Amino acid sequence: MSKPGKLTFFALVCAMLFAGTLFTQYEGGGLRAQDAKRAKAAPDTPVSVATVKQQTMAVRIEAIGNVEAYATVALKARVDGQIVEVDFKEGQKVRKGAVLFRIDPRPFEANLRQAEANLMRDTAQSEQTRSQERRYQELLLKNFVSKEAYAQIRTNADTAAAVALSSKAAVDNARLQLEYSTIRSPLDGFVGKVLLQKGNMVKANDSNPLVVINQVQPIYVNFAVAEQSLAAVREHSAKARLQVEASPPDSGKLSAIGTLTFVDNAVDTTTGTIKLKAVFPNEDSALWPGQFVNARLKLFDQKDALLVPSQAVQTGPKGQYVYVVKPNMTAEVRKVELDRVDGDYAIIATGLEKGETVVVKGQLRLAQGTRVTIARPKTGKP
Repeated sequence: MSKPGKLTFFALVCAMLFAGTLFTQYEGGGLRAQDAKRAKAAPDTPVSVATVKQQTMAVRIEAIGNVEAYATVALKARVDGQIVEVDFKEGQKVRKGAVLFRIDPRPFEANLRQAEANLMRDTAQSEQTRSQERRYQELLLKNFVSKEAYAQIRTNADTAAAVALSSKAAVDNARLQLEYSTIRSPLDGFVGKVLLQKGNMVKANDSNPLVVINQVQPIYVNFAVAEQSLAAVREHSAKARLQVEASPPDSGKLSAIGTLTFVDNAVDTTTGTIKLKAVFPNEDSALWPGQFVNARLKLFDQKDALLVPSQAVQTGPKGQYVYVVKPNMTAEVRKVELDRVDGDYAIIATGLEKGETVVVKGQLRLAQGTRVTIARPKTGKP
């Protein structure tokens, strides 16, 4: 091809490329215009909102606790014999002093009668020797008997008095053995399973108890907190008795209220925690020995805390943030710093002010500058 032909072909290619560029720019401009028009015509995003509140909030430490009986007694027999009565039902609530078991009392009644008879005999003997001692004392004053004779009579009288005291002690012991044949509850509480039924023979202080009784009013809750919290716990417990809330997991019941009574004297080096104990009145028996509960130890009240529902706080690559609804009904992404989360509320350290409106539902459809509309809560009425 000649040189002029090559120039003509090159010019034609450039003209086609220029025309294509103009066409692309035209089409692109049309698409951008359509997108802008479509965005402008897009409906507002419905969201649910809440207002940032400022109020006093308790500073708490949360932990998993375990309920422990206030007192546990493994009831055992103190005398040998056969069980003739079981006067309660398993799991029953019993009062202090209530009769639970009766051991055959007849051998102990016989021993008591024998001891009482011995006491009567020895008392009479003591009185007779004491009377003789008084007569010899009068004779001694008149020099009718020797001092040695009087000393012997007095020794006999003292010996008889000692024998009478021994017999009296034997009566008291026999009466005590008879009393032990009736086994009573030493405290208010709930009895467990009967381990020895009626008709069984029992031995005094046997290794196996007859029944176990747990006192649940009041009751303890044991829990542990991180050793980093020890300084705060000791500081605030020195000022006042700290309040503890306990509630069973996944329970709709109100939390039981108790007070902190015990801080362990050493940190558990294997777990890095410190053991605490709280006591609860438990008048409704809502807490039960062995049960696991959510324990919340209140340290102090924080004034002017900023609160938002915890579902309003989102987490992104740059940290935590919320969507704030501005007066022009557009969404603004606002970075926040959390102080802590308490139940259904998040306490905000920085990033929000009292009275601002934050989105609590519908955040997935939002971006910076998205127009929103506040959804009205459903009332359930037609």
